[in-house]
Amino acid sequence: MSKEESTAKTTTCKVNCPTCKTPVIWNEQSNYRPFCSKRCQQIDFGEWASESFSIAGTPSMIDPSDIDLIEEDGETRH
Repeated sequence: MSKEESTAKTTTCKVNCPTCKTPVIWNEQSNYRPFCSKRCQQIDFGEWASESFSIAGTPSMIDPSDIDLIEEDGETRH
């Protein structure tokens, strides 16, 4: 193993849970990353679902008649 590979494996990335700010180690064992728990994940989801959170900008408005054209072009995947 090279020195770079060894350093990459020993470097631990920590992020703060977006909901409660608890430090979370970013690895495969952190099932809810970036959240610390399922509870924090669900709280965040609830905020988005209730529209308490939103992304700034003007909503994109698509004419319903254009949906068939978009699907025919293969741009929409379900």
